[in-house]
Amino acid sequence: MDSPPTTSHLQLATCFSFYATKSLTTGEGGMLVTENAEIAERCRLMSLHGISKDAWKRYTAEGSWYYEIVAPGFKYNLTDIAASLGLAQLAKVERMWLRRQAIARRYDAAFAQLPSLECPTVRPGIQHAWHLYLLRIHPERLGIDRNTFIDELKRLGIGCSVHFIPLHLHPYYRENYAYRPEDFPIAAREYQRAISLPIYSKMSDADAQRVIEAVCSIAQQHRTH
Repeated sequence: MDSPPTTSHLQLATCFSFYATKSLTTGEGGMLVTENAEIAERCRLMSLHGISKDAWKRYTAEGSWYYEIVAPGFKYNLTDIAASLGLAQLAKVERMWLRRQAIARRYDAAFAQLPSLECPTVRPGIQHAWHLYLLRIHPERLGIDRNTFIDELKRLGIGCSVHFIPLHLHPYYRENYAYRPEDFPIAAREYQRAISLPIYSKMSDADAQRVIEAVCSIAQQHRTH
């Protein structure tokens, strides 16, 4: 491929998720992009059971019923129906991104004046996808922790989440690898500060304003400095 923006800095391969909450969705599934023809061919093979010929071609006039499994592959192919959803969204992906960006800027303007809140940072030369708007709190400047902040938002009718819980805090990794929170102190610390606020392309100005008013109300009510 001719190095489009998503692949201009690739050395091997990059994966994109098209999960339902992502900026562009196919309901489930994803995409792998690479400039390496060998990797691309291997991924195509492994994504469909390791079958030697593309399954779709077997059912065309030019195809044959015969196939061979040449590697222990997986069932990782995106369905045609899911791909059609993605193609329809691709036609309006710029418009959807611009709407997310507008909401993010509105959040930034509202929260930047509150010392107990920290807005996302966008580095120069980087175009943020705004799949998430990750607000971080400064617990030492509030009389409440992150979990209580989320509970207060819920009480005000604002749904939010946390992205993500660090792997080393999950039971599997604790029990099998004896990880402790202090083994990855930055991840553990930032996890305790993170709140993902609602952001999506169909979000109205009124809904965004409700989120802003709720967040600011809680931050001002519980500020200690």
